[in-house]
Amino acid sequence: MLKANDPCWCGSGRKFKRCHRDSAERLRPGHVSPMRTVPAHIPRPDYAETGEPVRRSEPRVKSAEVIERMRRACRAAADVLEVGAAAVAPGVTTDEIDAVVHQAYIDRGGYPSTLNYRGYPKSLCTSVNEVICHGIPDDRPLRDGDIVNLDVTIYLDGVHGDTNATYLVGRVDDASRRLVEVTRECLERGIAAVGPGRAFSDIGRAIETHATAHGYQVVRAFVGHGIGEQFHTDLQIPHYYEPRLTTVMEPGMVFTIEPMISMGTGLHRIWDDDWTAVTADGSRTAQFEHTVLVTDDGVEVLTLAGGR
Repeated sequence: MLKANDPCWCGSGRKFKRCHRDSAERLRPGHVSPMRTVPAHIPRPDYAETGEPVRRSEPRVKSAEVIERMRRACRAAADVLEVGAAAVAPGVTTDEIDAVVHQAYIDRGGYPSTLNYRGYPKSLCTSVNEVICHGIPDDRPLRDGDIVNLDVTIYLDGVHGDTNATYLVGRVDDASRRLVEVTRECLERGIAAVGPGRAFSDIGRAIETHATAHGYQVVRAFVGHGIGEQFHTDLQIPHYYEPRLTTVMEPGMVFTIEPMISMGTGLHRIWDDDWTAVTADGSRTAQFEHTVLVTDDGVEVLTLAGGR
């Protein structure tokens, strides 16, 4: 995902100072280590050095050649996510997971898309408990009972592949387990709503209907997005029903679906690092994401490990 300061990054969250309450109640940020380096032979996106992506028009409907490159990048992203997931355990810091994932990108010949994107300092986002998205890896160890989202995006063959999932850390309470499972189901229902000729609003309606049926709220401030040779294109995909969104899906469109579902409020705040988004009431959230392609007769999920 990662959309802070983009023109399409929306919401009315208020910034607040870093939290110093008991970490059992709210997440307490830790120390953030310096940016990791990427070997010179790895191809880089345009913002890798400056931190500022170059805005340019990009067709919503991708060519067959671009789609094939995206298939490769998205499979690589899914594989990297599996590497990160294997490192999740009580006592492991999110910075240690960042190091593992950073190397996994490089091993596949890719660049971590988040690294220095508008100044973001790490190679993935690690969002723990009440962090909705954009959590920055630091030296806080994961604790028994946490839930953590790993958000992975790789730049490979000139395109980006984007995926994420939420994982249970050790012994997790039943309420959090249920939240994670329902959020996964929300993504599945959103994907099932994809097809040529359908309105993008069908995706949000399917997600919101399932979330509210289970007593949860959709976080509305962050949306899915078009993706391709740019990390974010102009397509926006809300995870709630927006009847004014009448844009119709066409074969060859590629975009992410990445619902963020909250146990409590759907409202958010932003930490003073300008990235970390948390629920306004401290309630836990979960998120799952796939990059999908609209086909002639339905949908292809691109971010499946090993092409499964």
